[in-house]
Amino acid sequence: MTVGFAGAAVLVGATQADPDGGRFRFDIGPQNLEGTVIGGAYPALWVTKGTEAIPAGKVILLNGNGKTGVQDRVQPLAGKAVAVRGILMERGSLRMLQLGNGKQGLAAIEGDAAAIPQAEPLGRWRLSGEICDGRCAAGAMRPGTGLAHKACANLCIAGGQPPVFVSAAPVEGESFFLMTGPAGEALSPEILRHTAEPVTLDGALTRIGNLTVLAVDATGLRRR
Repeated sequence: MTVGFAGAAVLVGATQADPDGGRFRFDIGPQNLEGTVIGGAYPALWVTKGTEAIPAGKVILLNGNGKTGVQDRVQPLAGKAVAVRGILMERGSLRMLQLGNGKQGLAAIEGDAAAIPQAEPLGRWRLSGEICDGRCAAGAMRPGTGLAHKACANLCIAGGQPPVFVSAAPVEGESFFLMTGPAGEALSPEILRHTAEPVTLDGALTRIGNLTVLAVDATGLRRR
């Protein structure tokens, strides 16, 4: 088995990817998009009609307000064409859309759904970094990373917010990875015990458009 290494020699601060931290983009207002829902443990949107900030041809993660995810709202529309409206959150290349409430925030639309990008396997890697809840890391809270944020991160991820691994060193040009279980399922509670701690883990990377997914289990996870 070939395993790539990134950040294993030295663990730097998880905020290295963007020292300024994340933020809500209230300055550009709500974003109105159309696209195809990418279902799974942590839903995303393949954008077919975008905006200047979120152009067509991008994948963007979807999240909800507070400490709950949007799985119950989004999963019934997996693979279908939808219109969404929400506020962009971003930190470096980590970008999410916080959906608005009701049908204004998410609704099925007429027409055939566009095919989503084919998943591209990137092999197995050993990474050093930090497990974060993506919403807070992207800008919902400051600092959004580190031990000061551990309790909040656990609540957010347990509630369905997307977990994100912030790598100490880039892999394939990326430092933020959506995390799933080995078969694309939600992360196990055993892994979530290690949020906001410096860890090294082994996992398989897959790229879907501009989104890179890290599939892991608890056996290869070690606290540094």
